[in-house]
Amino acid sequence: MNNTSIIPGNIWLDTEGKCIQAHGGSVFYKDDLYYWYGENKEKTLKGKSVWHWGVRCYVSKDLYNWEDKGLIIPPNLADPTSPLYPATVMDRPHILYNEATRKYICWLKIMESNGRRQSMTVLTADDFFGSYTLIKKGYRPLGMDAGDFDLEIDPVSKKGYFFFEKVHTELICAELTDDYTSVTGTFSKHFPHPRPPSVREAPVHFMYRGKHYIFTSGTTGYFPNPSQIAIADDWHGPYTVLGDPHPTDRSGTSFGSQISDVLKIPGKKDLYIAIADRWLPNFPQKRFMSRMVAGLFDVLFRMVPSDASENPSKESSNKNSRMPNFNTAFANYVWLPIRFKDEMPIIVWKDEWRLEDFE
Repeated sequence: MNNTSIIPGNIWLDTEGKCIQAHGGSVFYKDDLYYWYGENKEKTLKGKSVWHWGVRCYVSKDLYNWEDKGLIIPPNLADPTSPLYPATVMDRPHILYNEATRKYICWLKIMESNGRRQSMTVLTADDFFGSYTLIKKGYRPLGMDAGDFDLEIDPVSKKGYFFFEKVHTELICAELTDDYTSVTGTFSKHFPHPRPPSVREAPVHFMYRGKHYIFTSGTTGYFPNPSQIAIADDWHGPYTVLGDPHPTDRSGTSFGSQISDVLKIPGKKDLYIAIADRWLPNFPQKRFMSRMVAGLFDVLFRMVPSDASENPSKESSNKNSRMPNFNTAFANYVWLPIRFKDEMPIIVWKDEWRLEDFE
């Protein structure tokens, strides 16, 4: 098969005709190739205790057709205590390349102790495709439970930054050490909220014309909700919330998706792509449904004891035993171009679109 366009929300097949398994993913660009990697959910089926089957990667020259390169980080089937054991809740892999050490660094979000703690696992490799060596597990940056996150590198200084949800409280921007494998003591706090669903998760940072932008999602688990975009002049802010970047989406669901990455297309004038997961393809894109879910989460988390507010489990409340066991193996993807109206990023629905339509 030969794809010639991007069709948001449709089932996306690789060059072998199989469903692409790169959930909660990102795209890495190097030497005229795009590397799309993410959670491999091929065995995450209802009734089974498999959360993931490693990190899978696909390669493309045109962003339309993706060749499966297999597992770059395989599951660990032998050790139930491993963060890579299939039953372990592993989410949102992010990979950076460190020019000074010539290492690829991968961070993984891990749920621990049946959802009572959240931590980071860090691995390194000499090649993007691995093999990756585990160097940190159970890592709690700044002593905090770290949820959804993003990793970014300053294009000039090459300094690394780590944006993460301090679980159920606020967003943290922490500076990385020179080798990108841990954080320094320098950090800033943003978007404080008392509880889900208002707490911001799934941070995605990108830069446009010298400005810093962060997409975030509300905390309603796999259920879609309105996204939010904020702007700043510096990595550490202060960030000003501009509103929902999906102005034509009347459903309040970000077109039924959650953004996981923003990709700037080389050689194109101001073409940025919002890369998002549609975790629940059959969830109705209706505003009353979005509001109902938000109301349920508000009630649920008002019941959380105040002494547990710093360390409740997002997944235990949102994505694990208290929620239906969704077949995330069948989740699909929503890729849409970002347009800019002055300084405001705007994402408008397109049934089908091509890179060739942009300058």
